[in-house]
Amino acid sequence: MSDVGSQTGAVPTAGSSVASDKPTTNRRRRAPLLVGLFMIAVVSVGYLGWRHLTRSPSAAPEPPAPVPVIATTVQKQNFPIALTGIGNVTALNSATVRSMVTEQILSVDFKDGQFVKKGDLLAQLDPSTYQAQLDQAEANLTRDQAHLENAQLNLGRYVPLQKQGFAPEQQVATQQAMIAQQEATIKADQAAIEYAKTELSYTKLVAPFDGVAGIRLLDVGNIIHSSTTTKRIPPPERSASKPSFPTRIASCGPACSSMSGSSRRCRITV
Repeated sequence: MSDVGSQTGAVPTAGSSVASDKPTTNRRRRAPLLVGLFMIAVVSVGYLGWRHLTRSPSAAPEPPAPVPVIATTVQKQNFPIALTGIGNVTALNSATVRSMVTEQILSVDFKDGQFVKKGDLLAQLDPSTYQAQLDQAEANLTRDQAHLENAQLNLGRYVPLQKQGFAPEQQVATQQAMIAQQEATIKADQAAIEYAKTELSYTKLVAPFDGVAGIRLLDVGNIIHSSTTTKRIPPPERSASKPSFPTRIASCGPACSSMSGSSRRCRITV
């Protein structure tokens, strides 16, 4: 009976086996959770440490340099107030530059809106015809001067002969008249030279005074006529007609600083 009883007590029951397996299962489930929580804590501590290092205060900036102060006596005087604006200004002087001769334009030596001074070259016309006329007039003067010298030499020969009775008085008078005629011819040649020089000067169109050049109406290669006029579109506040030459010169005095066409920018001090 005792043996049986001991064997019977040694056999485990079903209830005790189930109870012993539950703690083992719980420990196995908690181990990965604990490891995960530990890793999260380590990462959090590392991140917070990195943020703390990156947010470390930088070096303090250097203080600004002291501003020098100069003491002076208070004075009472006018204070200029400059107002800058864009408006239409009427020029004090204006001149339309036109050609006095009919020739071809060889060059235009200015730009629209350019400041020019008195005597500046604006355009060059073909001077070949007028240069030839000047050369011809100078040649005529040289020829007539030679005739005058010859007539004076002949008169110098006839006068002694006339005094000696070997030359008639009429021949001497005729020679004197010829000399007077040659002198008049030389004056005419000199006048022709001046006229040719004047005509030649017309082939250079220059600025009549200091000012601003307007819009040119003809370009290089065109034939310019002294009697031909052309129309252009004027600003709304005024109307005008312009002749055939390229430009119009305008001057508005020292108040104006720049101009485009008839509109200029002025600086006014009050």
